[in-house]
Amino acid sequence: MNESRRNHGCGSHDAGALRLEEALARLRELLTPISDTHQLAVRDALGRVLGEDIHSPHDVPAHDNSAMDGYAVRHADAEAAAGDGLRLVGSAFAGHPFAGELGAGECVRIMTGGVVPAGADTVVMQEHARVADERVIVERWPRAGEHVRRAGEDLARGGIVLAAGRRLSAADLGLLASVGIPEVAVRRVPRVAFFSTGDELRSLGEPLGPGEIHDSNRYTLFGMLTRLGVEVRDLGVVADERDAVRTALDSAARQADVVITTGGVSVGEADYLTELLAEVGEVGFWAVAVKPGRPLAHGRIGEAAYFGLAGNPVSAMVTFHQIVVPALRHLAGEAPRPPRRFRVRCQQGLRKRPGRLEFQRGVLVPGADGETEVRPLAQQGSGVLRSMSEAHCFIVLPFDGEDVQAGERVEVEPFDAVLSG
Repeated sequence: MNESRRNHGCGSHDAGALRLEEALARLRELLTPISDTHQLAVRDALGRVLGEDIHSPHDVPAHDNSAMDGYAVRHADAEAAAGDGLRLVGSAFAGHPFAGELGAGECVRIMTGGVVPAGADTVVMQEHARVADERVIVERWPRAGEHVRRAGEDLARGGIVLAAGRRLSAADLGLLASVGIPEVAVRRVPRVAFFSTGDELRSLGEPLGPGEIHDSNRYTLFGMLTRLGVEVRDLGVVADERDAVRTALDSAARQADVVITTGGVSVGEADYLTELLAEVGEVGFWAVAVKPGRPLAHGRIGEAAYFGLAGNPVSAMVTFHQIVVPALRHLAGEAPRPPRRFRVRCQQGLRKRPGRLEFQRGVLVPGADGETEVRPLAQQGSGVLRSMSEAHCFIVLPFDGEDVQAGERVEVEPFDAVLSG
């Protein structure tokens, strides 16, 4: 056995395989986030990662304004209002403020979002008042300051609107527009080059000979990388020939920040990709104690990070989502975020041996009591791509966990947009 393989846990068992959390910690240490930034108009920045903190140029809201439809009053007039009521002297609608100052015993009709007039400090809900002969009779007097949103309550001038490292959502674009910011600094997106290895693989449109199959991994990778928002470079299928693979690795590393391959990372005779990696670059780690997807090579080729995923389609998708996605988000400068997981009842029993973190595929369904439950899919093999198409979530079975009984609660991780498309 090649010495570099022996040192990186390439055996027929899990000796030397890293736990998932250890592999992710190593990647955070080894990968330096991209620092290059450029300015983009807010409308063009959806899905991009902020390169710097965004500070508010003014208070939000800019003025004290009403949180309710009703009447702006002086709280000190509570006693006067209990008699003949308050004199209605005007209105304050959104965009059309009351021009004067409220005097003793006066009130102003105000709508939600309207600027609270000078002199007023409280809003009476319209349901708690009635109008009679230009007088407003208050039937329930509010607390001082009630139903008033203060200037700067949401954001004070100079406060951070959005922090660097945030991937901008549609709501974020609206928030930036609300404080008058027309453009933002965003980080350059990672460039990712990928290819498949295997003499048996054929691209779509090519006829299949004996023992040949269509290459599905490049299409799932293309979809997942595209949804992740990186710059994608598909280098096709490379034959299982040392020189061809070496040339492809070198070409990919020269044009990308990250190189991803599928196939050629197990311990078969033709699976020499990581041997080549040791020759042309550096091997980081070889295996991660997850199922499916244990064979996973990480290293570096020149300045590019390298990930070698298994050829089995489900293994490739699981390790891509659990390891490559966090790595790419870190490289893009995105702030770390834990996976979204919660516990539900499992409708069927599951087999599990301690020693690996398992990601089985399941469908989220309503139980008899209306509570969400998970139904495991029957086909859990690492080559059954249909299971990923049909599933809603991973059923996450812990490293030291054992068999699960029907009705027992398990942790599930719903697929995000990267996997579900």
